[in-house]
Amino acid sequence: MDRRTIIITATITVVITGLFTLLSAGGGGFASNAGAADTAGTGGFEHKLTGPILIHLFTAALAALLGPFILFRRKGDRTHRILGRIWAVLMIVTAISSAFIRTPGAGIAGSGFSLIHIFTVWTFINVPLGVWAARTNRTRMHRGMMVGLYIGLLVAGAFTFIPGRLLGNLVFGL
Repeated sequence: MDRRTIIITATITVVITGLFTLLSAGGGGFASNAGAADTAGTGGFEHKLTGPILIHLFTAALAALLGPFILFRRKGDRTHRILGRIWAVLMIVTAISSAFIRTPGAGIAGSGFSLIHIFTVWTFINVPLGVWAARTNRTRMHRGMMVGLYIGLLVAGAFTFIPGRLLGNLVFGL
């Protein structure tokens, strides 16, 4: 993949991820305080790291850490394939867990799902397509899809630290 393609893929991914994440944060979905219950009785919000959030955080963090080892080492050998399969499973588990991170009564039409959940669907489509592309020797397609998914993972992860979102509030003490 040439530099121009990587820059275009990265730019598109950053813009789309940022747009949906900001829309989601404003709409009270995806573990934001806007949809959290006042369980402490103090008028504030209690931060809850539920099972799905912990699974999501763990698998997303592992996928983010594993990504550079796959992207910046030799391609096509046995190690690349094994690490790639692990990364693909981590991404699918991350997407599955995200389907359980919702705020009932908030989100799109009160479903609890926000616009950020579009990335759940996007991951379910692109991980299998990226694997299929590799298996059918569509190397350029495979590389583009996997780089795009990885950049999306990093950008979405960065947006979790926005104040008003669960991790942002936990890290920055808001």
